[in-house]
Amino acid sequence: MHRTFTMTRAAGLERLSDFLEGPGAAYSADRNTDRGPGNGPSTSMLSPYLRRRLITEAEVVAAADRAFGDGGAEKFVSEVFWRTYFKGHLETHPAAWTDFLAEVGHGHDLLAAEPGLRRIHESAIEGRAGIDGFDDWARELVETGWLHNHARMWFASIWIFTLRLPWALGAAFFMRHLVDGDPASNTLSWRWVAGLHTRGKHYVARAENIRRYTEGRFDPVGLDEYPDALDEPMPPREVALPQADPMPEGDVALLLHLDDLHPESLPLRGTKIVRIGGLIDHAQGASDRVKAADEAAMADALARATAHFACPGAPVGNGWADGLPVVTAWAPVGPSATAMPDGCLRVRRAWDDAAWPKSTRGYSRLRSAIPALRGA
Repeated sequence: MHRTFTMTRAAGLERLSDFLEGPGAAYSADRNTDRGPGNGPSTSMLSPYLRRRLITEAEVVAAADRAFGDGGAEKFVSEVFWRTYFKGHLETHPAAWTDFLAEVGHGHDLLAAEPGLRRIHESAIEGRAGIDGFDDWARELVETGWLHNHARMWFASIWIFTLRLPWALGAAFFMRHLVDGDPASNTLSWRWVAGLHTRGKHYVARAENIRRYTEGRFDPVGLDEYPDALDEPMPPREVALPQADPMPEGDVALLLHLDDLHPESLPLRGTKIVRIGGLIDHAQGASDRVKAADEAAMADALARATAHFACPGAPVGNGWADGLPVVTAWAPVGPSATAMPDGCLRVRRAWDDAAWPKSTRGYSRLRSAIPALRGA
């Protein structure tokens, strides 16, 4: 199966159905196995749709529960909640994002000043590092916009601990090319591998693990399998979760953005949507493939919203709101939130309101609350 994605809600729902009727039953046993491009997936591959909320976490969890019954979907549901956890954690630790952006700038300064480091970086992103598996994943990422989650962890660990490259440059490389590149999941996953998210607890890629979970396709040599975790002077400080805005009565303009493209299910009680605009702000340096996915997803959402609310919808331009109050789905920390015009009234889904306050520390607190949160 080739790693291609049609970025519409209908395609996301179809992929969800295919997963639940096929590999979903073996997800718990098979999810760590990376069979490579061209072979059947061992994961759901729903993340490009969840990242843009063409489909929502709540409906995916509900569908899995219906398909597999009590207890049958536990591992898959837990992985869906990891995405929610990362968003809630970054929302309450926004310095992790701004620090990442600063680290990217510092990393580029190091590349400019150190020719040896620059050569290693160039060979890594071009798939010429000479490490079995790692080079293949670098090329697969650039060529397809996709990597299995286990391969992402191996790649990040080798990047940080064997090649000794700045972690933020690796995270930026992923954000440029991943069609499911999510500011929270990507940034915090790289920090977790490095040992920064859970201080001192890092993820180490080991050759035996790679051999096992690629079914012998790769057998790297020369990995540093006993590195120390990275450290930082001060971890990102926790801040209070901002409150959502009350929705106004009467006519409003609805602003769509890339973090939430299912406006049909937004809690917009009391408002009347009479105009719709679509705001696209790509990740910095996003590849043409990522930009095309963003634009296709937005076009699909605008078409659905126009039909659902029976009013005009188009990409945002000058005067698009015609002086109306502008409401929008909550944009979590990242490019969409940064690009949000002043004065937007932000509505937050019940799912996020319930889960994000439990995402301020480690994942275990949110995981223990999953049974109570499933219906949010």
